Amino acid sequence: MKLKRNEGRKKPVRSAVWSIIIFTSIISIIAFILTGIYTSSAEYYSLSAKNILEGKYIWTLVTHIFFHANFVHLLVNMFSLYFIGSLAEMIIGKKRFVWFYLISGVFAGIIYVLSAYLGMLTGFESVFGSYDVMAVGASGALFGLVGILAVLIPKKRVYLIIGPIIVLVLDIILSGFLTGGMGTLISVFLNILMFLMIFSIFFPSRSLNKLAIPVSMPMWAAPIAAIVPLVAISLLIELPIGNSAHIGGLIAGLIYGAYLIKRYKKKVSILRNIIR
Repeated sequence: MKLKRNEGRKKPVRSAVWSIIIFTSIISIIAFILTGIYTSSAEYYSLSAKNILEGKYIWTLVTHIFFHANFVHLLVNMFSLYFIGSLAEMIIGKKRFVWFYLISGVFAGIIYVLSAYLGMLTGFESVFGSYDVMAVGASGALFGLVGILAVLIPKKRVYLIIGPIIVLVLDIILSGFLTGGMGTLISVFLNILMFLMIFSIFFPSRSLNKLAIPVSMPMWAAPIAAIVPLVAISLLIELPIGNSAHIGGLIAGLIYGAYLIKRYKKKVSILRNIIR
């Protein structure tokens, strides 16, 4: 496990985080175009519990990590990957980061499939996931990274950006009541507001930063704050969010984080003194 970036390199090396962001963005944009022309093409890269349990398109356990439902979905996940992934890569190193990112994404996908099957059996698909609905996105892998950080640097203060999440849930709720031109207009307004919230974080002005509603908390509390409210809301309305995939990725991260502590006990102790 690395505690800092390697020094003395003659040429700067692009981080794994940026490589994944660029690759994912290109792949997702191509998918937006393809699905606009051939809707059925989504089945070849999106994760479906029904397909997996029938032994079809097994590769989607990997490909779904790099595809996204729309531009907002892509932006939110890549924004999160930039901040969470940069810290995780600095701590565990480039190679471990890449392998774990893939493994946690696949594990999250497996948990999603099993959970969706359970949802079909119990009728609680809004919570466990839908058996025949296709899922895409890097959020499962992202929660794996959060799990590692929550274990390795639990007291590190971080900011959870809850503004975009609130707007997303509000958009879903209102879309169920408002139709036609008014519904479209409000949805467009809320999406613009979500963009402004996300990009406000990059401005030096603290007043603008507050637009995103950042909430400070220790790292160990971040996954709880990010998962529990969404699961609770899912009991009331169906959200286009894979709660079970988030939990699956988090479990993978907690397990790997525990392994790193056991193997690199002294280094983790030093790490916690450096990163507060």
